[in-house]
Amino acid sequence: MEPGNAGTVSLDRWWAGWRTAYIEAAFGERWEEDDDPRTLFEKILHSELPDEETYIVARGDHTFALLNAYPYNSGHLMVLPLRAVGDLDELSTDETAELWLMVQQAVTAVRKAYAPEGINVGLNLGKAAGAGVPDHLHVHVVPRWSGDTNFMTAVAETRVLPEPLDRTWERLKQAWPS
Repeated sequence: MEPGNAGTVSLDRWWAGWRTAYIEAAFGERWEEDDDPRTLFEKILHSELPDEETYIVARGDHTFALLNAYPYNSGHLMVLPLRAVGDLDELSTDETAELWLMVQQAVTAVRKAYAPEGINVGLNLGKAAGAGVPDHLHVHVVPRWSGDTNFMTAVAETRVLPEPLDRTWERLKQAWPS
């Protein structure tokens, strides 16, 4: 670090062209500039594309499970209500019950598909808490292993994922409880 920049760390980015292809496939090339008021997750849900292209792993009456396009680890998925709400107290009783049931199913599928040593389950409510899509709450389910913060993260501040999203989708879809 340079003098005067103590504690300042920058995160290197590796190009991942599949991310743009993922979003453009769901919303067209101008997805960011459209006048559609729906959240990113609503656009994915209502895109009319097949689930294997949008990476929707499961659907319920009030909720759905979706792979994280920017995963922390392979197997990282999110469980969301079908409608966009930004906070837990905005959910109906039925939405709340199905959301947590689907979180349990997601944990079961992650364990079956990946046999992780642990699992993180959590929400970031609001922009200040780190929510990337603050108007549509989502519960993260992330498989974890001892040492999954390897030298790339520690030294290069970069994540390397060993599996493409389409393979992750296949594994979790097959492991999803009936």
